[in-house]
Amino acid sequence: MARTENRLSSARMGEMPEGRLLLTLSIPMMLSMLVQALYNVVDSIYVARVSEDCLSALSLAFPAQNIMIGLGTGTGVGVGTLISRALGRRDREEASRVAGVSVFLAGCCWALMALFGLFGARFFIYSQTSSESIGTYALSYLRIVSIASLFLYCQICMERLLQATGQTRLSMWTQMAGALTNILLDPFFIFKTGDVISFGGLSVTLPFGLGLATSGAAAATVIGQAVAAATGFALHTRKNRELPLRVRQIRPHGRIIGEVYRIGFPSILMMVLSSATNFIMNLILGAFTSTAVAVYGAYFKIQSFFFMPVFGLNSGMIPVIGYNHGARKLDRIHRTIRWAVVFASCFMLLGLAVFQLAPGWLLSTLFDASGSMMVIGTHALRRISLSFIFAGFCIVAGSACQALGRSMFSFIVSILRQVVGLIPAAWLLSLTGDVNMVWWCFPIAEILSVLASAFFLRVTMRGVERELREA
Repeated sequence: MARTENRLSSARMGEMPEGRLLLTLSIPMMLSMLVQALYNVVDSIYVARVSEDCLSALSLAFPAQNIMIGLGTGTGVGVGTLISRALGRRDREEASRVAGVSVFLAGCCWALMALFGLFGARFFIYSQTSSESIGTYALSYLRIVSIASLFLYCQICMERLLQATGQTRLSMWTQMAGALTNILLDPFFIFKTGDVISFGGLSVTLPFGLGLATSGAAAATVIGQAVAAATGFALHTRKNRELPLRVRQIRPHGRIIGEVYRIGFPSILMMVLSSATNFIMNLILGAFTSTAVAVYGAYFKIQSFFFMPVFGLNSGMIPVIGYNHGARKLDRIHRTIRWAVVFASCFMLLGLAVFQLAPGWLLSTLFDASGSMMVIGTHALRRISLSFIFAGFCIVAGSACQALGRSMFSFIVSILRQVVGLIPAAWLLSLTGDVNMVWWCFPIAEILSVLASAFFLRVTMRGVERELREA
């Protein structure tokens, strides 16, 4: 019975109508990503009620945390693509070997980030701020999440193994288990007993709390990741019979590791580049006021409610493209990408409407914004969100190139967007002496990105067409 279900699960990747298949695979991931977005923003929502310094501290830690996540997700892109292709060729033994290597790589990623937390976190934080209060809050948060990142990498590994076989609902439960754990624990770790927490017109007195501020937020995050990793492992072991995980295969395998990072390394570099961009933006904005840094961090938390579902959509799209590439079904690849662009653009236009119509409400309700934060933040959200018009297409195009083995194209687009567009525009606009002008750098950079994305997606599809025709 289990084999029959697994064959049906695999067969639908090459037979179900593309729009319906994409939604079938993506909706669970999109829902889990919405929970993940809440997961990401909850720390900032709570610590903002401790002080604006705490919110600024999380903004300073964000670039390093982004690299940490990017290392795992980039590895996961390579792993997921190789597994999907192997299953498309009906090569289950190869798929199982890749799964074993992915567990080994999760351990390697953790070791690297733990070393950073021990020896590099202090320099990273204090290179961005001279405030002892903000620096202390940021350092305590970053050290905990990096040294204990083993759970994050195990979670990402298990999610990718489930997603690669189309088991996105199981991946959703994995993410939701971790997210809900973090959300429930946050107030008890961040605040102290008797603190009053207010959201809009609702106030709650906390009956028990440890009062650990940003350290508490980090501890709740790590515990949530541990729960998610355990849930993912249990679901994969019991339900994902199409992709057995054998202990003897959890070891280095040079060819597979090379292929994983040939596909996934550009994605990692993109996250590193994004983090470097955030680091430089913190420096540019911090030259005006630490409130602008807090606004920048708040923006990234809010925008995740619209970007994360698009990333969930991509998580559903990548195995479909990978499977049909292995099965040599070019028309299905084309139609899958078209549907993904339509769905992604709808999400981003919704985000544009919310940011344009209710920026003040978002800042006051979620982050208890001060008067100065409201003034700066309202301008920021409205101007930055104009970039959403193009962002949906750019995200889908980049993921499609990665799924088809042209990951370097996505990296080139990121360089053009951030190195050529965003940072130079931000610096030039900062010379006006008006922090509100700096936010225009985002739509300027996104225009450059959409032009490059369209070009490289076209080149990729022509190359894949030639490749399949000649094979």
